[in-house]
Amino acid sequence: MNLFQLRAFDAVAREGSFTRAAARLFISQPAVTGHVKALEEHYQITLLRRTARRVELTEEGTRLAAITRAMFGLAEEAQAMLEANRQLLTGRLEVAADGPHRVMPMLAVLRERYPGITVNLRLGNAQETLAALLSEHADVAVLTEIEPRKGLHLQSLCQSRLCALLPVNHAWASLEHELPLDALHQQIMVLREPSSTTRQTFDRACAGAKVQPRVLLELDSREAVTEAVAAQLGIGVVSSTEVANDPRVLARPLAGPGLVNQHMLGCLERRRELRLIQAFLSLADDV
Repeated sequence: MNLFQLRAFDAVAREGSFTRAAARLFISQPAVTGHVKALEEHYQITLLRRTARRVELTEEGTRLAAITRAMFGLAEEAQAMLEANRQLLTGRLEVAADGPHRVMPMLAVLRERYPGITVNLRLGNAQETLAALLSEHADVAVLTEIEPRKGLHLQSLCQSRLCALLPVNHAWASLEHELPLDALHQQIMVLREPSSTTRQTFDRACAGAKVQPRVLLELDSREAVTEAVAAQLGIGVVSSTEVANDPRVLARPLAGPGLVNQHMLGCLERRRELRLIQAFLSLADDV
């Protein structure tokens, strides 16, 4: 069994691209392609399906990727243990986050403290971020309202409060105090999709307070909500840590129970002692 071929396949499986796999391994793209082709020909198996836009795993490729991810993950842990006394001068950290606003200040501090570390940042919704961490596509993650589970290390990062997002010329824009949640009863609103953590928190709070907003538009990103509010299509809801710096809109904190979200840093418990992961977790106190 050729470990170079398996390493090349593992990199393509992780990155979904021969080009990105080559960059990950610091070798040429033809070398990666040659290793994977040789692996498939030797074992008479199709592991990857090439399309015009991307590389997809076959069923056999998916099964092999689960093995190589664990195998090379353990090799990376062994290397990290052997180099535990060395300074963090170089390295690569895979970070997943359910939004850019909380993670970017952390990455700025990380770069200042360890300029040689390369970071690959994956942004997605709460479910995608947790899945990336649990599948070891990410070393660490910034998560919101995550339930504790066996094998997952979590530590507190910060709290945020839900805010009503208003057009700058809205009648409530001059308010200097919190906006009561019941003020949104029967108000026309533009909200994130139902699977969004912000939306779920808002829906639970409304149900508890018997508030029934008129949701006439559902959008799949914070940026789209901001644009809809700026176009005066309705009132939006946004986390206090994710308010856009946009002169067309402004945010007013909502008053009522159940409107606070807890944000966490997470990693797999068995990888918690790795130096790069420790370095990132330590940033929580500095941001």
